[in-house]
Amino acid sequence: MALQIGDEAPDFTLTDHTGEAVTLSELRGRPVVLVFYPAAFTGRCTGELCSIRDDIGDFEGSEAEVLAISVDTAASLGVFAEQEGFSFRLLSDFWPHGAVAQAYDAFLPERGVATRATYVIDREGRIADHFRVSTSESRDLDAYREALAKVA
Repeated sequence: MALQIGDEAPDFTLTDHTGEAVTLSELRGRPVVLVFYPAAFTGRCTGELCSIRDDIGDFEGSEAEVLAISVDTAASLGVFAEQEGFSFRLLSDFWPHGAVAQAYDAFLPERGVATRATYVIDREGRIADHFRVSTSESRDLDAYREALAKVA
């Protein structure tokens, strides 16, 4: 069954691009934006994450923590984050392969990657909004702004 607005967000612990463990439930008290994307170092994914980087003030203004999640290894995400100057955390859903993306109905088993799905989690750990686009499209920053308004 797909996750709905108001549902408790499935908890997880993943390793970020610096090697630090990040547990969703430990971030309660502030909004969290989960940004699932197919793969680091690819054109559309890089563009989307660079848009977030360039407009990070929209997220910080809502006190939201951005967690970008892909099935890449933490080591490759470290290089990606350094290369692109990302100030937000990139999380590795490498093993078990795509398990968190699967829990959020954001995994494409035929491709072995996450789709472009976004979940905005409120301060209490509940899903406040979610949206997705196909892997051949880019998410619009206005969709993030509209979702963040629900947790402001």
